[in-house]
Amino acid sequence: MSGDAGTLRVGVVGAGANTRKYHIPKLRAQPGVEIVSVANRTRESGERAAKEFGIPRVYDTWRQLVEADDTNAICIGTWPYLHAAVTIAALARGKHVLCEARMAMNAAEAHAMLEASRRAPHLVAQLVPAPHTLWADATLQSLIADGYLGDVLAVEVRATQGKFVEREAPLHWRQDGSLSGFNTLNMGIWYEAMMRWVGPAARVSAMTSVAVPKRRDASGVPRQVTVPDHVDILVELERGGIGHLRFSSVTALAPASEVWLFGTEGTLRVEADALRLWGGRRGDGALSEIAISAERRGGWRVEEEFVNAVRGKERVTRTAFDDGVRYMEFTEAVARSAARGETIRLPLTLA
Repeated sequence: MSGDAGTLRVGVVGAGANTRKYHIPKLRAQPGVEIVSVANRTRESGERAAKEFGIPRVYDTWRQLVEADDTNAICIGTWPYLHAAVTIAALARGKHVLCEARMAMNAAEAHAMLEASRRAPHLVAQLVPAPHTLWADATLQSLIADGYLGDVLAVEVRATQGKFVEREAPLHWRQDGSLSGFNTLNMGIWYEAMMRWVGPAARVSAMTSVAVPKRRDASGVPRQVTVPDHVDILVELERGGIGHLRFSSVTALAPASEVWLFGTEGTLRVEADALRLWGGRRGDGALSEIAISAERRGGWRVEEEFVNAVRGKERVTRTAFDDGVRYMEFTEAVARSAARGETIRLPLTLA
C-alpha cells in the first residue's frame, strides 16, 4: 500500500458504461481525487466522454495517456483484450491501477499482471469485484466459518440471463474471443464470489454450447462465435464437496439466479436477484429467512477502497490480483475441459 497523501490524478482508459456509471463519479466523490484525462477507442468517443464529465485532456491512444506525467493512477474500463497491456504499462510507469472485472483474456495474462504488481508492491493494483453478492458476503463467510453448514457437501450455482435465442442479433463483444478471451457470461465473477464462501475448486469438468455458430460483426461480416452461451460445470472443491455451476444466456423463462450451499448440518440459499438469504439446520422443517442488519450488509465501495488503499488506510479486499488469477485459471480450465473432454486440475498448469 502507498502512503500517498497528495492529489490522486486519475486517467481513464476506456470510459464505457460501467466506468461512466460508477468509476468516474464515485472516484470524483472521494476527497483529493481528480479525473484529468481519458482515452477511448477513438478520439471522437474520448471527446464525447470528456465533454460529458468535464475531463480536461483527451489522448488519442491509451499508451499516450499512461505515459503522460499528468496522472498517478489509471482506471481501466476497456474490454478484457487490453487489461493486461494497460495494467503492466501503468505499473511500470509507477501508477496505481483500478482495472475492470474479467481480469484478463487468459490465465497467462493474469499471471503477468500479478507479477507486474509484485514488482511494484508500493502501488495499488485492484480489480473491480463481483458485485452481486456484496450484500451477503460477510454474513455467509461468518455463518460458514462458525459451522452453520458443518462440512460442505454440495454447492449449486445457477446464474441465468435467460431469453430465447435471437438468431439475427449481431455479434456482441462478450461473444468475441478476440476481445473477451476465455471469459464466458458472468462465470468468472460468480466463481469469485463462491471462492469467498467455500474456497477454490481443485478439479473442473465442463460442457459448453453455442446456439448460433456465426453472427455478423459491426461491419456486417459473418464471424465465428467462439464464446459459449451455455455452460454446465462440475467441480471438486479444494476443501471438500462437489459443485454444480450453470451459466446461460439461452435458458428462456428460467428461474432467477440463486445459490444453494448444502452441508452436513445446514443448508443456505442465496437469492441473488431478490437480495435475500435463507437458511435451515438439522431438525428444521423448512428454510427461514436470515435477516442481515444494515451495518452488516455490504455494498459497493470499490472506488473508496481504491483511494483508501492508495492513502494507506486499508488493504484491497475486493478484489486483489491474486483472486483475479484464480478466477482466470478457472475460466481457462472450463474452456480446456470443454474443448478436450477432460477433467482439468487446478491450480492451472500454463501451456
